[in-house]
Amino acid sequence: MKCSVITGPVYDRHDCPGHPESAQRLHTIAAHLPAGIPVLDPVAATAEDLGRVHKAGYLSWLRSLSPFPVTGTTKDPDLAAIQWFIDADTYITPWSYDVATYAAGAACRAADRARDGESCFAFVRPPGHHALPGWAMGFCIINNVAVAAARALDSVDKVAIIDWDLHHGNGTQEIFVKSDRVVYCSVHAEGLFPYSGAAVEIGTGPGAGYTVNAPLMPGSTIGDVAHVFTDLFFPVLERVHPDLILVSAGQDMLFDDPLSVMGLVPEDYGTLTSLLLDATGLSPAFVLEGGYGPGNPAAINAILESVDGRRFTDPLPEPSATTRARVRMFRKLHGITNDRAR
Repeated sequence: MKCSVITGPVYDRHDCPGHPESAQRLHTIAAHLPAGIPVLDPVAATAEDLGRVHKAGYLSWLRSLSPFPVTGTTKDPDLAAIQWFIDADTYITPWSYDVATYAAGAACRAADRARDGESCFAFVRPPGHHALPGWAMGFCIINNVAVAAARALDSVDKVAIIDWDLHHGNGTQEIFVKSDRVVYCSVHAEGLFPYSGAAVEIGTGPGAGYTVNAPLMPGSTIGDVAHVFTDLFFPVLERVHPDLILVSAGQDMLFDDPLSVMGLVPEDYGTLTSLLLDATGLSPAFVLEGGYGPGNPAAINAILESVDGRRFTDPLPEPSATTRARVRMFRKLHGITNDRAR
């Protein structure tokens, strides 16, 4: 299976030194990429792409606050020192709106390549899965994976989004909560920002059953997360038969992430990728979300190694009794009644 990555210096224009979500994140990832992997330039999402998921007034407001294009302008040191905080966590710079369009555009390009049979990882920022149709939050401005999924529906019937970030992707869920063409599967830590993603949030109207939330207890390990994949997510995917898989790839469940309350190690993300590849037979597109600790580059490399053919086959720890009980309940919520659950 082929694999490529998408990234570029355009993302440096959205920066707040000392903030967890700073330009240094991509510099560190790029410094540890495997030799020889193809690196593609990002492209900007079109206004039509953005308008599929975001309100026109919200986009206009963002542009008014952040009016400078990233091409054709120099990075004036005085402007580069300016950040406005939309809320306690989320900042923008004079270039952030345009940068965010390149993040969404890179997600679209990664989805196109995945649709054609080549896995692709879009190393983008700012991240996106908290961005709502009409508001920014949680470091996120434009919902990159949602823009890519909505655009892909022009050429495929159904899309699956697998979100393994530490935090629930409330923005992605809200955008597709009524859709029966996008299935959103999120495994996340319970009780953290944005305080959403309860198991009973399963979608509404035509989308009932197409939102699959698996909140796990703090301290969970790869045994717990893998159990969610094999006994909850994969039966749902078998039922939906998606044509394309997008992964909201936030590696902040790592034990050494400063925001984490979970116990994963870098190789565990290779395990999750291997499970996903073997269960679906599809080439996923990965879009960077969170991940702020020293283990993030190694986790990303484990993902890329798995896509390249390595299988992480070490025995997994058993899921906790609490996770087993939760997954049995999650399965009942989604009408999964075969005897696969343990």
